[in-house]
Amino acid sequence: MSSKSKTYAILGLGIFGSTIAKALSDYNYEIIAIDRDITCVDRIAEFATNAVQADITDIDQLRSIGIQDVDVAVVATGSHLEDSIMAIMNLRELGVPYILAKAKNKKYMQIFEKIGADRVIRPEKEMGERVAKQLISRNIVDLIDIDQEYSVVEIIAPESWTNKSLKNLNLRANYGINILGIRKKPGEHLSISPDAEYIIEPNDRLLVIADNAVFKKFDKNFNR
Repeated sequence: MSSKSKTYAILGLGIFGSTIAKALSDYNYEIIAIDRDITCVDRIAEFATNAVQADITDIDQLRSIGIQDVDVAVVATGSHLEDSIMAIMNLRELGVPYILAKAKNKKYMQIFEKIGADRVIRPEKEMGERVAKQLISRNIVDLIDIDQEYSVVEIIAPESWTNKSLKNLNLRANYGINILGIRKKPGEHLSISPDAEYIIEPNDRLLVIADNAVFKKFDKNFNR
């Protein structure tokens, strides 16, 4: 495998695992895709560097595939507790530097964290929270939770901010947010670190980083 970029292993090729594999392939990363179901393997074969039918609970099979050489492994079988546990333990024993695992509930998440997963996600829960925040705040275009404390949010500039300079708005002091960039319309190039004298125009899209607690407190300011 090339040492110039990260290599990934996707263990479990359901909708979640297949989606990750396809997305990574768009960036030309090397991907090992594994599932015990040959139908799933065949479906993802064109997107993976190496698509293999194997049992992820069998450490010898994983070793023979070369999983120990990848930089990141994703355990995408979140609804199969025993398979996921064995896969995470095998990846740890093989020395994989970073393990991300999918969990279907909080109990699974706690177990995966205890046995060595570096990060555990609950996609349905995280997406549900993300959609809810977008529904609540009509000005939100997109939102990415960095962690439990901070989010990066793209918002349409509230009317109360238009025709005012960033300096006069003093968003950091007044709202606890920092402007990372501004774009005039969807898909347009993002202008990073705008000048303090920049005047907000109607429908400007602002990329901001916000403390979640502050963001919730001042959520009304993100609505028209």
